[in-house]
Formats: sequence, structure tokens, C-alpha cells
Amino acid sequence: MLKAKIAVLVSGGGTNLQALIDAQQSGKLKSGEIVLVVSSSETAYAVERAKKHKIPFVVVPRKAFPCQSEFEEKIQSALEEYGIQLVILAGFMSILSAEFVSKWEKRMINVHPSLIPSFCGEGFYGLKVHEAAIRYGVKVTGATVHFVNEIPDGGEIILQKSVPVYKGDTPEKLQKRVMERAEHIILPRAAELVSREILKEGGKYGL
Repeated sequence: MLKAKIAVLVSGGGTNLQALIDAQQSGKLKSGEIVLVVSSSETAYAVERAKKHKIPFVVVPRKAFPCQSEFEEKIQSALEEYGIQLVILAGFMSILSAEFVSKWEKRMINVHPSLIPSFCGEGFYGLKVHEAAIRYGVKVTGATVHFVNEIPDGGEIILQKSVPVYKGDTPEKLQKRVMERAEHIILPRAAELVSREILKEGGKYGL
């Protein structure tokens, strides 16, 4: 069966990468295949996950390049080498330029740990998102998978899933709940949806 070639960009532990790998192995992600992992960190545990599952990987540390354009050229070169058709940002902590993102219109998706448009955009990442949700006293939060464009967290929404916020939650507790009950569920689903559309003649996106 023909499958869309997927690259997953990571920077840390790689729990969302693992969710994608598990979905691929269980058949929930069947229209796409992870053929490359790109890490912006040499010490990211996500790289160990790639090794364990025999997925090719490349480490591209931002600090190793004198400018953003060279950093992005290295990533783009790896994506082209592997014939990538879909890029998934899964905890990738390096900002990508509008010029780079424009090359991957409707071919790059990201998972964000809130219900966009709440707690999103520049400065909202990692625990900061959950700290803000608790500070504002919201009763429901969640995760969003969206297409990536030049605006941080500003691309078209593909899927969302809500998660309750409980009294006494810490940012760490809430982060874990959002990951397990939302991110790890909707990211593989979105990857399947977009991969399926990529395989369709004409590449139309009737999501």
C-alpha cells in the first residue's frame, strides 16, 4: 500500500512521537509512515525512541548554525533527501521562519496543548500554557492539531479534544492529563487524515 512519507520534528522526550509510532504499529495510522525523525537537541530522548524502532534520524542543533537560514537549509535538505510529504511538529521547540513554513503549506501540522484560540501564540509553549490555564481558572482545556502557517498557532484547525481542569491541579498534572487524554489521541488521528488527503489525486483537503 502506498503511504505518505512522514517526518516528525522533535526537541525533547518524544511522547507524541511515541503515540504516532504506536498508532502506526496498531494500524490507526495506515495512510502514512514515519520515515524520518529530526531532533533539534542532541540529548532528546525522542532520538532513543527513533533508534529503538529503527527509524532514521538526524540531529540538527540550532546552536550549531550561525544563522536561522543555515539551520533551516539543513532541515530542508534532510526532508528532501527522504522524500518527505508530511511534516509533524511534535514538541519541536525551535521557531521556523515564515519562508520555511511556506514551502510546506498544508503539509505541516503541529499539536498545541490548549484549545486554540485560548493560550496560544508567541510565548505559549510547554508548561507556560498550563500555568496560564490554571491562572485564569478555566474549567476545560485540551489540545489542538492545526496546519502550520507563518503565524504561531495560527493555522487552520484540524482536530481538537477537550480535557477537564480539576481544583488543585498543578501545571505538571494538567500537562500529563492533556497529553494522555488529548494530544496522544488527536495527533495520530490528524496524521492519518492529512496523510490520506495527500495520497488522494490532486491533494485536495476536505478535512
